[in-house]
Amino acid sequence: MKKDVIIIGGGIVGLMTAYFLQKSGREVTVIDEGDITNSTSFGNAGLLSAFDKTPLSYPGVVTNTLKLMLKNQSPAIVHPTLDMNLYKWLLKFVLSANEKRTKKTMMLFEKYGEISIDLYKEMIKDDNLDFDFHHNGMLSVFTEEKTYEEKLKKYNYVDKDRFKILEQNEIKEYLPSATDKIKGAMLFKKNAHYDSKRVMCELKRHLEESGVEFILNEKIEHISFKDDKVKYILSENRNFYEAEHFIMSTGYQTLLADIRKKPLMMTPAKGYSITFEMPKELQPKTSTLFNDLFIVYTPRRDNVRLTSKLELGSEDTRVVQKQIDSIKKNFFEYNIDFEMKNEVTWTGFRPLTPNDIPLIGRDEQYKNLTYAMGLGWLGMTFAPAIGNIITDLVVNDKSNAKSDDILLFSGFYQ
Repeated sequence: MKKDVIIIGGGIVGLMTAYFLQKSGREVTVIDEGDITNSTSFGNAGLLSAFDKTPLSYPGVVTNTLKLMLKNQSPAIVHPTLDMNLYKWLLKFVLSANEKRTKKTMMLFEKYGEISIDLYKEMIKDDNLDFDFHHNGMLSVFTEEKTYEEKLKKYNYVDKDRFKILEQNEIKEYLPSATDKIKGAMLFKKNAHYDSKRVMCELKRHLEESGVEFILNEKIEHISFKDDKVKYILSENRNFYEAEHFIMSTGYQTLLADIRKKPLMMTPAKGYSITFEMPKELQPKTSTLFNDLFIVYTPRRDNVRLTSKLELGSEDTRVVQKQIDSIKKNFFEYNIDFEMKNEVTWTGFRPLTPNDIPLIGRDEQYKNLTYAMGLGWLGMTFAPAIGNIITDLVVNDKSNAKSDDILLFSGFYQ
């Protein structure tokens, strides 16, 4: 039987798109190759960091990364590969690391980040969803004197609603585990955090109860076209699926886009997380970004999570203990020693664009195909806004040209 809307991929963007489509009255089916219990969204830090946080590609990123490499503290690793797409991506990443691009990206982050936080609050209120959500800011910690001084120059004004520069004696109030090696810290008040695993589980439960169909452990491996539409998709189990509209939300995996011959400026970036229990008195007051180390330290209701690392050119799906040890070493360089109890380690791949702008919008040839991809490390931050934008396209049968949001916030038009 022909379905209404099929979403291929059950990460946070796929589920948020399903949420808003179902709210609009559409019948939605989500197809995922797994069981939606260990996707990249589950391993996320849960930091909603749209405000006062630079994109990955910013002026000075190459120099700063090289310096950290010399100190054996760099989160970035580029593995040798024959894949020329990675080198094209790296070139565009470097070219994006300029002041003009960074300023524009941060303005877009703020616009769509605010929309997302408001939508999260509405979902929690309207549907009684337990996200372990906290809108109490993000602590940005600096371990390098130079980067701290550069940040202070940019925030040389007073805005009590937006940020606070912490005195040295205040840092331990927010970060009790901090050592004197930390050069400085700023609290950026507009950011938020939550428990990413709880969000995914709550969303899936709510969607199922609302009538959204889930077809799990079903990998889609082929997409067939006829005239100006997608005719059907085919799974490796040889199941055919037809629908009025298809939404491709497949994370870092580009097989279906490759079949479509749609070039995506995106690369898989491997990251890690360590989830553990620790003494309550040492837990951070809010989600904390170690700015120079690319480590996020997030308190949750039942535990704490560290996330870090940016491996490019890797196809290894295993947790590499060497990388876990490296995260811990860098972390404890600036935090007092404590025991991490009941550790759970995780690794996964983020779909990363070179300028942190997502790849969203209708396919310009096939009218019933829409992309919702490329959110990278910001999937949780922008998923509600993206779900809303995609829903508007599908429900109102809009072209990309008729959507200001697509023209502003899609990497297809940047």
